[in-house]
Amino acid sequence: MKTMSRTAGNGLLVLLALAFLSPIYLMLVNSFKNRAELYRNALALPSSFSFQYYDKAMEKMSFFTAFGNSLYVTIVSVVIVVVLASMTAWMLVRTDDKLSRIIFLVFVSTMLIPFQTLMMPLMQVMDWIRTNLHIPMLNTREGLIYMNVGFHASMAVFLYHGFIKSVPVALEEAATLDGCSKFGVFWRIVFPMLKTITITVAILDVIAMWNDYLLPSLTLSDKGLRTIPLSTFYFFGEFTIQWNLAMAGLTLTIIPVVIFYIFAQKYIIKGIAAGAVK
Repeated sequence: MKTMSRTAGNGLLVLLALAFLSPIYLMLVNSFKNRAELYRNALALPSSFSFQYYDKAMEKMSFFTAFGNSLYVTIVSVVIVVVLASMTAWMLVRTDDKLSRIIFLVFVSTMLIPFQTLMMPLMQVMDWIRTNLHIPMLNTREGLIYMNVGFHASMAVFLYHGFIKSVPVALEEAATLDGCSKFGVFWRIVFPMLKTITITVAILDVIAMWNDYLLPSLTLSDKGLRTIPLSTFYFFGEFTIQWNLAMAGLTLTIIPVVIFYIFAQKYIIKGIAAGAVK
């Protein structure tokens, strides 16, 4: 009876895995087909595995320019989020008073606000800043980075806040007695102990920022500044969709983040569980 139950459970897991992997299969096999072959049977394997459509997709979407923009925006945004959120969470935990709890509650509360309710007021505020303060917040990669940090800081503070509670205060007190400054205590003692949750925050933010389409579409208009998700929009015209090139472009889009995820995946569940529960 137990063997049958285990077999049924394994079979269910296999079916679920196939269901989740089916979109990736469709994307990969159709990226090697011409349009006629794709429309004939989207599920069948291609007649030949030629990379000609990848070459066309890379040329049409200006892949290396878009890749550089996405890489710059994502890396700088994630580094700033990690640095600011970890320091903020540490100060909120170590100064456990009413004001700190209110500030933390504000951070957590902002996680509940959908981006769609903020996007138009946000664009109006960014335009006001550009017009009146002459700070280029729109159509610049730095403006997009600024907005990325604002939207992803709350979750990072929440995760760091829970994890830092597990860091012994005695270590910080010993370092202070040895003459270490507050800045030194954090970077030499506390931050190295946050490796697990830092990698978790980085993974979650890299995936979210790399695949984000909506915020860059509102912020960036120049072709040379567009990120990879924006560049794939070239394949979806008003009257026709180049599905085979779109599949090739989407495959190129997800490869970097999949590679990053594979190398860092073991930290995700561990870090989230530690950050949310401790």
